[in-house]
Amino acid sequence: MYIESIQLKNFRNYETLEMEFDKGTNILYGDNAQGKTNILEAIYLCGTTKSHKGSKDKEIIRFHEDESHIRMMVNKDEMSYKIDMHLRKNKAKGAAINGLPIKKARELFGVVNLVFFSPEDLNIIKNGPGERRRFLDLELCQLDKLYLTDLASYNHIVNQRNKLLKDLYVNPRLRETLDVWDIQMVSYGEKIIEKRRQFVEELNEIIHEIHSNLTGGLEHLEVIYEPSVESHDFAAALVRNKDRDTRMKLTSVGPHRDDFCVVAEGIDIRKYGSQGQQRTAALSLKLSEIYLVKRKIKDTPVLLLDDVLSELDSSRQTYLLDSIHDIQTLITCTGLDEFISHQFQINKVFQVVKGEVYLPYQK
Repeated sequence: MYIESIQLKNFRNYETLEMEFDKGTNILYGDNAQGKTNILEAIYLCGTTKSHKGSKDKEIIRFHEDESHIRMMVNKDEMSYKIDMHLRKNKAKGAAINGLPIKKARELFGVVNLVFFSPEDLNIIKNGPGERRRFLDLELCQLDKLYLTDLASYNHIVNQRNKLLKDLYVNPRLRETLDVWDIQMVSYGEKIIEKRRQFVEELNEIIHEIHSNLTGGLEHLEVIYEPSVESHDFAAALVRNKDRDTRMKLTSVGPHRDDFCVVAEGIDIRKYGSQGQQRTAALSLKLSEIYLVKRKIKDTPVLLLDDVLSELDSSRQTYLLDSIHDIQTLITCTGLDEFISHQFQINKVFQVVKGEVYLPYQK
C-alpha cells in the first residue's frame, strides 16, 4: 500500500495544500517551525482519525477558521481509496471512504496502515507508563478493529466510574450502582489485557534479532508485559479495591494502569539503562512495529519519520535507512546531508517554507 496524494484546507498553518507522493522515499526538508510535521500529522489523522500528538480537533484547525478538511488518496492492491476527514471546532469530526460516510473509526481499519516515528518515541523507554501504553494502543487499534472498539468502551466506562466515585462523597447511596460499571469494565478489560499480552508475545518474536543487529550482538532484548491485574483476577481485584477507590475517588486497577518492562541482559533499562541503551531499545521497538504490521496485513505499512535521523548516531542512521528501502516513507528533516552521506535512494524531495511546499528537484 502507499499514499498517492493528500489535500489540506485550513489545517494547522496551511490554508490550502496539494501534494503527490512517490511510492518510495519522500523527503520534506526545511527549517524548524515551517509546517513539515503538520503534513505528517494530517496523514496520520486521516488514516486513524487521531492526531499522533493527541491534539484536539479545535487545536488543529487553522487560526480564525471554524473547520478543516483533509483528503487522502491511498493505493492498496492496485485499487484507489479516497479518505475524507472533516474537522469542526464545535462538533464531532466527520469521515468518509470513497464518498460514503462512516460512523465509527474502526471502519477505516485496513484501508491504510501507518507507523509514525518521532524524536519523542526515542524516550518511550525512560518516560512514564502512559507513553508505553500509548505505543501498544496506537498499533493495536490499527491492526484490530475489535480492540479499537473495546478500548474506547473501556475508557468511557473508566471515566464514568471515576465520576461516580467522586459523586459518592455527596450521595453514598450511589455506591450500589458501582457493580453495574464494574461488570462492564471487566468484560472489556479482560479482552484488552489478553490482546496486549498477545501483541507483546508477537513483538518479542521480532525484536530480538533487530536489537541484536543494532548492538552488534552484544545485547539481547526482551519486552515483558506488566498488566495492572491479570484478566482472570480483574473482577475480584475491583471488589478488593472498592473501599480504596472510594477513598481515592479513582479507579486504581485495570488495563488503564498497565505497563511493559524492557529488559537487556537481565537489566530493566527503564530504570538502570544508559540513555544510549534506552534510545536503541526504542528504535528496536519502532522497527519491530514495522515488521509486525507487515506480518499481520501481508503488506507494507507507510512509514512517517519526523526528524528522527538527527537524533541518531551514524550506525543507527544506517541501520534505520537500510531497513526501510522497500516501503513508502515520508521523512521530515532540516537538510539532506544525512541522505547524501549514506548514498540513500531519494525518490522525491519537497521543500517546506512557511506553510508553502515546493519541488526544488526530483530524482
